[in-house]
Amino acid sequence: MNDATEQLLRARVRPTRRPVMRQRWDDLFFLHWEYAPEAIQSRLPAGLTVDTFEGKAHLGVVGFRMNAVRPLGLPALPWLSYFNELNVRTYVRDAAGEPGVWFFSLDCDRAPAVIIARAFFGLPYEHAAMSGGPGLAQSCRRRGQPETARFAWSAAGAPQAATPGSLAFHLAERYSFFSVRGGQLVRGQVHHAPYELRPATATAWSDLPLHWDGFDVGGHAPAFAHCCQGVAIEAFSLVPAHA
Repeated sequence: MNDATEQLLRARVRPTRRPVMRQRWDDLFFLHWEYAPEAIQSRLPAGLTVDTFEGKAHLGVVGFRMNAVRPLGLPALPWLSYFNELNVRTYVRDAAGEPGVWFFSLDCDRAPAVIIARAFFGLPYEHAAMSGGPGLAQSCRRRGQPETARFAWSAAGAPQAATPGSLAFHLAERYSFFSVRGGQLVRGQVHHAPYELRPATATAWSDLPLHWDGFDVGGHAPAFAHCCQGVAIEAFSLVPAHA
């Protein structure tokens, strides 16, 4: 087992400090495109390096339903605690080799969530009109954009955790995200059981979210597609990243 895989496995360990939030992520889909590492690197802040697999970098479009989002010790609230999210992401490491996710955008259809995530986590949330279903489907139109990105997928095969060392493991086993807050590179952490992934067939897909963030994949279909029924999440406070 190589060092990169061992670091990803270590990142599964639950932090010892108290979480600040609990939530569920349900009906997830993961679409990934290969992309030039140097082009992604040019978009990253100082202190982060694009994390490649066998020399290849990836852009992901990941959508899901956020359910029962609430601060620790408080109940979920109707409407406010339930919303859709779609993010454009890549995979990175900080100066100490800590693996995580860098978000280029996170579209969301609940305005208070957008405001809170921008203010407290330094994340590039965007207001969007979104809907889920019927069935395994999601649509997203970012504020200010004329077109709607539509996704639909079907699952195949038995759900199972990704095999350590595999590409699916490299893409899915990410328990930290990085952001810049107050001019400082910081790291947020989540804890959940490993995703029970299934291969997915994308019956509808869009590269519009990539275009909205300045990436061109030439209209090509995603190279890899996975889905997951859902996981329960604990989210932890930000800590300084190694820059």
